Amino acid sequence: MANLADEYGTDVEICIKALTTTIHADTSTGAPAQLHDLLEQLGLERHEYPTGGPLYIWHTVPEHLGADEQKRLASRAIPALLVAGYEVNCTPDVFDEATYRQAVHDIRTRAARPAAQQPAPPASSPSRPAPARHTP
Repeated sequence: MANLADEYGTDVEICIKALTTTIHADTSTGAPAQLHDLLEQLGLERHEYPTGGPLYIWHTVPEHLGADEQKRLASRAIPALLVAGYEVNCTPDVFDEATYRQAVHDIRTRAARPAAQQPAPPASSPSRPAPARHTP
């Protein structure tokens, strides 16, 4: 079995597998469990095949989705993989630029939100120190 991620030296290769309409995400041999977990969190289905050596693991976009939605799911996954530090390649016949740009925008918006929202001071805390009380 050809592993495109190993062949091209990337962490993930996203493409349509030859002679099929299935979108595959090949991961490099010995890829960390975190990468496989992330691909599953992003909606791809995990598959395994014993080779007598290292376990061959790949992911596919769910086949019950229509062709356009399959491409959108794959394209939406790319920014999250890049942010996590993985090297990703996606063939042009899978890549949907509008979906990719929206996913990048969503990630940036989520990242900016915590910095933009400063917690309000508690209601019981005065904004300036209370004057000292003197008792007779």
